[in-house]
Amino acid sequence: MGSERMIDSHVHVFDPLRFPYRTDTFYAPTGQELGTPARLRSVLDAHEVEHALLVGPNSGYGEDNRCLLDALDAGAGRYRGMAVVGNATTRGELAELRAAGVVGVTLNAALLGVEHYADAAGLLADLAALNMIADVQVVDDQLVELAPMLDRAGVRVLVDHCGRPDPGAGLDAPGFRELLRWGRCGRAVVKLSGCVKVSRAPYPHRDLLPYVEALVGEFGPDRCVWGSDWPFLRMSERIDYAPLLSLLAVQVPDGHDRRRILWDTPAREFGFPT
Repeated sequence: MGSERMIDSHVHVFDPLRFPYRTDTFYAPTGQELGTPARLRSVLDAHEVEHALLVGPNSGYGEDNRCLLDALDAGAGRYRGMAVVGNATTRGELAELRAAGVVGVTLNAALLGVEHYADAAGLLADLAALNMIADVQVVDDQLVELAPMLDRAGVRVLVDHCGRPDPGAGLDAPGFRELLRWGRCGRAVVKLSGCVKVSRAPYPHRDLLPYVEALVGEFGPDRCVWGSDWPFLRMSERIDYAPLLSLLAVQVPDGHDRRRILWDTPAREFGFPT
C-alpha cells in the first residue's frame, strides 16, 4: 500500500489467560484464532498500521468488556473501542466507557436477531446524546427492520462488513437497497470489511466487487472505512493480513479515495489525532 497512513477499523482482542471467557459463551476462540494485545501490536506494526478500532466480540466475552478496556488502556491512544453492552446500560455507564476510549457499542443483529434490540430505544437515545456510535452488524434484510429505530434515535450509525450482502440476492435485495439509502442520505458510515464472510468466490472475492463499488459510490470515501476482521474467527479458508490490504487496492483503485478510506474518514469518525 506504499506510504499511506492506515487505520484498521475492525479487529478483536482475545486474551483468555488473563481474561477468561464467559462460561456461557457460544464460541470460545482458541489456537490460531487467539489475538492477544501483543499479537495485535506486532501485526499492526508489521503492516505499518498506526491505529485500530477494537470491536468487542460476542465470542468469548459477550458483555464482559474487561479485555477490551485493558487493551485500550495499554494502547495509550493507539486504539479506540466498541463495547458490547446490555440494552439496559445507563447513560452514566456509557459515559464511563467513553472516558476509557470506547466510541460506541455493537448491535449484532446478525448473531442475536433484530428482536433482541426491541427495547434498545433508550440505549440508542443515550448513545446519540453522548455522540457515540451504534456499530451495527446485520445479515439479509435485517437493516430494513432496524432502520426505523435507528432513524428515530438520530444515533451515529456504523455498518459492519459491507452490510453482509448475499451475492446471490443481487444489488436490489431490500437490505442492501436500505444500506445504499443510508449512504445517499449521509446518515451512516460503512466498513469495507468481512468479504470472506459473505463471498461465494475465493479470494479476491470478485462476486462482491459490484457491492463494494456501489457502497463507495453511494457513501463516498468520506463515509467508508476499512477493516481486516483480524484475528479471523471461524474461517473456512486461510486468511492473511497483507492480501486483505491488497484487496482494497483492487476494490478501490483510486489512490486518493483509498487514502480517505484508510485514514481521513476513520480518524475523523473515531477521534484519532491527525
